[in-house]
Amino acid sequence: MALHNIVCLRLSLTLVLAMTAVCLTGPIGAQMPGEWNVVTAGALADGATDCTKVFQTALDEAGKAGGGIVHVPAGRYAIKGTLTVPANVTLRGTYTMPPTIHRPVASEIGGSVLLAYAGRGNMDGPPFIRLGGNCAAVEGLVILYPEWKQTDVPPIPYPPCIQSENTENVAVQNCLLVNPYEAIKFVLAHRHLIRNVTGYPIKRGIYVDQCYDIGHIENVHFWPFGVNYKPDDPYCLWINTRGVAFELARADWHYVSNTFCFGYGVGYKFSETKSGSANGNFLGLGADSCRRAVLVEQAQDPGLLITNGEFVGRWGSTDSVCVEVGPKAVGKVSLVNCSFWGPINRCVWMRSDHGSFSASACHFVQWNNMGAGAPALDIDGGSAIVQGCTFGSMGVHVDVGPRVRSAIIMGNQASDGIIVRNSAGKRTQMLANEEDPVVWTDEARLHYTLTIGDDGDTRMIEGMHGREKPTVNGRIKPHRWTMGEGKLILPIRPGRAYTLTLTITAPEASIAPDSGVYLGKDRLATIDKAGPKTLRISIPPQRGTELTLRVKAREWVPSLVLSGSGDRRTLGVQVHSVTMRAAGASGRVFDGNRGTFGSAAVE
Repeated sequence: MALHNIVCLRLSLTLVLAMTAVCLTGPIGAQMPGEWNVVTAGALADGATDCTKVFQTALDEAGKAGGGIVHVPAGRYAIKGTLTVPANVTLRGTYTMPPTIHRPVASEIGGSVLLAYAGRGNMDGPPFIRLGGNCAAVEGLVILYPEWKQTDVPPIPYPPCIQSENTENVAVQNCLLVNPYEAIKFVLAHRHLIRNVTGYPIKRGIYVDQCYDIGHIENVHFWPFGVNYKPDDPYCLWINTRGVAFELARADWHYVSNTFCFGYGVGYKFSETKSGSANGNFLGLGADSCRRAVLVEQAQDPGLLITNGEFVGRWGSTDSVCVEVGPKAVGKVSLVNCSFWGPINRCVWMRSDHGSFSASACHFVQWNNMGAGAPALDIDGGSAIVQGCTFGSMGVHVDVGPRVRSAIIMGNQASDGIIVRNSAGKRTQMLANEEDPVVWTDEARLHYTLTIGDDGDTRMIEGMHGREKPTVNGRIKPHRWTMGEGKLILPIRPGRAYTLTLTITAPEASIAPDSGVYLGKDRLATIDKAGPKTLRISIPPQRGTELTLRVKAREWVPSLVLSGSGDRRTLGVQVHSVTMRAAGASGRVFDGNRGTFGSAAVE
């Protein structure tokens, strides 16, 4: 009897649990309360059937219910119209991380894919997706424009892919926006969240204006996904000269962290509208191959706090500026622990007479790639502090213009000593910067050698590429290439005649009727034959304490001349060494690279 009761009890419990499970889960395939499924609602994931009405109906039902999640299962959905996500509703695809694709746009893109068609040719039309109320969100989707073609140059405009106005707490997360003309546009969208977004927007990636309560942009990666990228491809070049990856107008206390862009005209643009400009915290910014990595047209008084930035000039350019502060900017621009390298003319160009700029613990690797003597930091106006920074050996490190109110330059390092061109007089204060290890005494100026391409040559050259130290027949042969025309800036004693011995190597492509060595307009020596060459040049007495000679040759590009070369630099001739000897000088020879005396010239 007891056993019978136990069996009955177990059967009763099993039946209760089973009935409870049915009540909680409902029939197989049904959605949880507050959830909708576009396929269940009738959407066909065939990439052809227009699913606009089905999607919008599901979104509207979720909105009327007070909010919920509209699920988009894996598949390709054609959306010929536009969508509005109501308040408290999330349109959610399959991705829980930021997806990417290979190039070009391929049919194998998996997950939840929306094909956008509306608005072709009209950038002012309604957006593809409007976040239409507070707490509306889009998550886990791939959105691409099937009618896009890389051969359309200029690119065909479309309205914004995702837009929101007059809302709070809207979000875009874990989405790939493959090729939108403008990806995300938020105006009066306070406390928005843009996180884990990838893609290659064309005209503009993210635009924010009138955000009066802190917005967040995190982990966004704009790179040529879905594009056959080449720097000189007309489509890529269009984006690389006209496109903007991130633009902030009026944005208070904005937070941007761990973002990256590649191949834009402007990476991060801080603009001004009738509502004002931005201030905020910008951590971990990356901009590669951008003509302007950061462009500050205006900033609020609290300023732009930029930390851990990595900035590279546009590939193949000679006019790239990594951080440009425009002439009207008034807010502080502060750089901390940023690094600059690649094809850069100026790393920083401070143009404003009204604003202020500071660089702390930054690393400036390369600049002056035009070869015209551009400094790493060009301070035209306002006030500036440069402290605790390190520099490569590409020429002048800081140029302080005559309009500068105040410049403080202290505690900076460069292997050849910090080089400052100061036109602001006492308004520039310098302290504890690494000095030139070479002391040019009167005796040193009479007879010296200088190895071009070795440490210590920076102050003596302009218009040359970086140092090269190849090994030839077991010996290191340092040199630098001129950029078509290079300059030698040589210490001299006033009133003394000199004999210059200059060793070069001239490729056949560099030979032209006007190739040679010039003092002003006068050609002192010709370069008329290819190969290694030793030029001995007589220089008449001069008035100053330094002499500038131009080494002129025909410009040539190895990748266009030499089969198999990938070198896209503009070159002239190789310059190896300089020996200067004044008339009547002794046999003691000064090593201009190391600052020591020897007993004989080094040929």
